[in-house]
Amino acid sequence: MGRTKTDNIPVDVYIQFVRSLFDNAHMLVIGASCHAVVSLMVYWRNGQPVFLALAGALLGVGVWRYFSLRRFHRSGGEIRDAADATKWEREYILKGSLQGLLLGIFCFISIYVYSDSYAEIGALSVTLASLVTVVGRNYGSPRMVMIFAVTFVGPIAAALILRVDIPYVVLGLLIIPFMFIIKGSADHVRNVLFSAVVGHKQARQLAQRFNRALNTMSHGLVMLGPDGKVVVGNAEAAHLMSLKSPEQLLGRSIHSLLMRGVAGGMLAPKDCRYVEAQLTRALREGRDRKVLVSFSNGQHFEFSAREGSQDLGVITFEDVTARVEAEEKIRFMARYDNLTGLPNRAYFHELVGELMASGDRDRLCGLSVVDLDDFKSVNDTLGHPVGDGLIYAVAERLAAVAGQGITVSRFGGDEFMIFFDRIEDESHLTGLLDQIFADLQGEVDVAGHGLRIQASAGAVLSKVADTDVDAMIVKADLALYKAKELGKNNWRLFEASMDAAFRNRQLMKADLRSAVESKGLRVVYQPIVSMHTMRIASCEALCRWDHPDLGPISPSIFIPLAEEMGIISEISTFVLQAACAECAKWPDQTSVSVNLSAKDFRNHDVIQKVRDALAASGLAAGRLEIEVTETALLDDKSLTRQYIEELKQLGVRIALDDFGTGYSSLSYLHKLPLDKIKIDRSFLMDVTQNPRSLDLLKGVVDLTRILGLTVTVEGVETFEQLKILLHSVKPDLVQGFLFGAALSASGIETMSNVTWPFAAELRPAAKLAAT
Repeated sequence: MGRTKTDNIPVDVYIQFVRSLFDNAHMLVIGASCHAVVSLMVYWRNGQPVFLALAGALLGVGVWRYFSLRRFHRSGGEIRDAADATKWEREYILKGSLQGLLLGIFCFISIYVYSDSYAEIGALSVTLASLVTVVGRNYGSPRMVMIFAVTFVGPIAAALILRVDIPYVVLGLLIIPFMFIIKGSADHVRNVLFSAVVGHKQARQLAQRFNRALNTMSHGLVMLGPDGKVVVGNAEAAHLMSLKSPEQLLGRSIHSLLMRGVAGGMLAPKDCRYVEAQLTRALREGRDRKVLVSFSNGQHFEFSAREGSQDLGVITFEDVTARVEAEEKIRFMARYDNLTGLPNRAYFHELVGELMASGDRDRLCGLSVVDLDDFKSVNDTLGHPVGDGLIYAVAERLAAVAGQGITVSRFGGDEFMIFFDRIEDESHLTGLLDQIFADLQGEVDVAGHGLRIQASAGAVLSKVADTDVDAMIVKADLALYKAKELGKNNWRLFEASMDAAFRNRQLMKADLRSAVESKGLRVVYQPIVSMHTMRIASCEALCRWDHPDLGPISPSIFIPLAEEMGIISEISTFVLQAACAECAKWPDQTSVSVNLSAKDFRNHDVIQKVRDALAASGLAAGRLEIEVTETALLDDKSLTRQYIEELKQLGVRIALDDFGTGYSSLSYLHKLPLDKIKIDRSFLMDVTQNPRSLDLLKGVVDLTRILGLTVTVEGVETFEQLKILLHSVKPDLVQGFLFGAALSASGIETMSNVTWPFAAELRPAAKLAAT
């Protein structure tokens, strides 16, 4: 016969099977007494002494087995391990085999030796009666079952066959298969019980695991039955609902759970009704829905509802206060200048664009650019913290005029923007700006320094339908330049005569196009230094233009021109090819970073450009890093994400550049396959003086590091800033003028294995901080 599924059973199940052999000990005495009485009756009938001897032997073995079972129970019935179970099973088999052998001899003698009808009937009756109990009592030991089957059936079959009478021989042969039937029946019982035991064990383990998983979740969870009442709840749900145990959740409805918040004064009744309606609707319609609820104590909970199986609904909820506060902080950082609290450049552009797109298109609007005069000298002579203090003082005075129809922004550096949504005429704008300038004048005290505010401004007045934000900014800038040319500390309104500036701009565009076509641009490399080794880990490729007549042209001038002309992608391609070719010559540990513009990510050709540059240079893809601006992310998020994912498949790394200066969003960090975040220099400007700025910078670094991103801090200019970064912020990489100006490709190759001299000064401090 084939092997059964219990041939290899777990030890605990085997022990249970062996323990079952020792149950119902009194039945052995009853059985043995029956055997002895029948044998004694046969002796009384035919007077053969052998039956008297068998009667005594059968009774004695039965009593012996009984006391063996009693001894097992007196020992506590404890089976410690498999070896212990095997010992008890062997003892049981030994004594059971003797009893089975005696019954078999009884049958053989009764049928073959002494052909007595009463002896035959009596022997067969008690033996077959005992055979019936073999399966039910001995299924736990396959060997015992087989021994009983052989010792019970074998002698009967042998006795019948030895009578050499055809009907008896046939009868003897026919009962032989019963041995296998008995074994098969016992195997079946054992398999059924084994499946039941294992199934119960697995169900118990599964229930324990489910209970452990349920009650160690960071989310609160409740399951609702068809009647809308809680049928399952976990420990976190009970905790969040201020209940002592999950059992107290059972039988409650969504309404009663939410009303606990209302009763505690944490949730308004109208909010309770809204949340209940949303969750109930989600469960009824069978679709997921999330509801964010803000409590009066400042906590924020996110409820999620989804339909489960078998008419069960699932509601999870968690405390997302930290996430909401982090998102609000990031959102504020994305929209507002961290020094002044005014809208930043991107948010100002967004606000003004929305204002101009609404209302009367024929109305007049105005825009003014305000720039502090000689602000650089304040930074150079008194330091950046004092310069920041002056910026803050100016921002306070300008913010005082902001209100209905007037929007004020810090555009960057010492430049501010003021937008006037509705202007009656030129004299109206003139009066407003004169008043603003009058209020702006005066002296302020910054860190004990008396500083006089002096500023220049340019303004433009236009009909809304005839212009846009960018055009107004350009014209206001031209007017600002004119005001500075005329002696500063004044403001000018854009005039038609200023169009000459546009013509000069067009000439510069033509020169730039020629420089691009003739490859008259060059590439330099700004070191990016590892905070751990104080060696160059990477470098950022920067484009430079040396005009034959005007000399070096700032990238802040010609890069916007190139974007306006639509040739920025050609410059990107030039820089990408040059950077890859040079980096391939550097040591393997040095990589290169290349900025790609928003326009580059509007065309799928960007993938092929990167692939071609890598192939032509032989540079390993892992040594190239592509920097993406937030502008590119805003233009077309889905397309940009697709291109970034394809670049990642090439093996290059992706960095988000100037994080915090544009419309930053947590969704970029969460959804896009980024490797690095480059934090803008504006976060570092006053960290040595302003604890709040330091906390903000640490918060940004911590938020990005949680997502597994490498962090680079830009704009490191002083040794004090570097020490603050090392001890408190701990970014991975830094770059800035502290490590010198941008180098040529050969300069990077020379410096790639050089440790910066001040690394020795940093290491002792770092070790002390570590202890």
